[in-house]
Amino acid sequence: MATNVSVALGEVTRPTKGLNIVLWVLQILAASAFLLAGGLKLAGAEPMVSMFDKIGLGQWFRYLTGGLEVTGAILLLIPTTVVLGGALLVMTMLGAIATHLFVLGGSPVPAIVLFVMVGTVTWYRWLTSISGTNGRGNQ
Repeated sequence: MATNVSVALGEVTRPTKGLNIVLWVLQILAASAFLLAGGLKLAGAEPMVSMFDKIGLGQWFRYLTGGLEVTGAILLLIPTTVVLGGALLVMTMLGAIATHLFVLGGSPVPAIVLFVMVGTVTWYRWLTSISGTNGRGNQ
């Protein structure tokens, strides 16, 4: 039964060539943003250090967040790990949105945009993976 559902989902959600290109563009843009942001956190850029001081959990949290962002960005660029990297980054952005809304103040819009980008990529790549196709209709 589950196989039939997976095949049916694959038939409906198989990305077209155009959608596949859009997903790759989103993956590259998101990975670039996360590599930059995570790299700045890991490098100890002053704005990042002061932002994490305001959060109040200590600088270890800056290193953790930076490491998660860099790791997720790399995983986002590898076709076999894109869903794992996307899930990691979606969770990271949920935390960033909540932190902006409840702790830091300021606009959560950049985190929301990245959440939508990575969530979209993760969703479509996950559907492709459970359908058993490689995104071009081939097994």
